[in-house]
Formats: sequence, structure tokens, C-alpha cells
Amino acid sequence: MPADDEAPNPAVSPAVIPAEALRLGRGRTLRFEGVHHGSGVSFFLVDNDPGQGPTLHRHPYTETWVVLEGEATIRIGDHEVVARVGDTAVVPPDTWHRFTNTGHGVLRMVCIHASPVMIQENAEA
Repeated sequence: MPADDEAPNPAVSPAVIPAEALRLGRGRTLRFEGVHHGSGVSFFLVDNDPGQGPTLHRHPYTETWVVLEGEATIRIGDHEVVARVGDTAVVPPDTWHRFTNTGHGVLRMVCIHASPVMIQENAEA
């Protein structure tokens, strides 16, 4: 019998969350916020056309990106890097960052937030 601290969380049952339940508006990008599903992480599954990407922003936790398809030019603080299929980029906490699809086709990327709740401060605010 497992110890009390090893017992499964009875409030969370195994489930598949349909993509449509995570879709942002009418776009193709999905947003998963872990707190609603018993997870300690959150993520975006980005699906952007060339030229698209978020504005400059930061989070109080680490964000990790994995490029699944296409090319992203990523600004991390004062640095700019290019990430392609299979590449991973890590943004430290409280670091201003953004990415843009600089490829010729779709950019598919997972943006993993090391937090069950997404917290974001935009530079333009």
C-alpha cells in the first residue's frame, strides 16, 4: 500500500483533452493550462504562418520551446537565435523574449511553461 504522499490524486482522473477544447479562438494554436487538468506544466502548441509570433513578453518561470516544423527566430534578452526542426530553446525566468516564424511555411512549436498557471507580462503594457 502506498504512503499517503504517494497516493494518486482522486480529483484528477486519466483523460484525453480534445484539441478543440484547447483551441484559441478560431486560430490553429492550442493553449493547455495545467492547473485545470492536474498538471504542473502548461504549454502552447503553436501553429503560425510566416511572419506571425507573439509580442515581447516575459514570465516569472522558465519557458522551453521545441520546434516541430518550420523555423523560428527567437529573441531571448539581448540575443537572437534561429531554431529549426528538432531544436530546443530555453528562456530563463524574467527574461524578455519573443519569436517570429521566419520560415517559408508553417511554424509548429511547443512552448512549455514551467508552471501550472500561465503568467505573462507584456512589454507594451
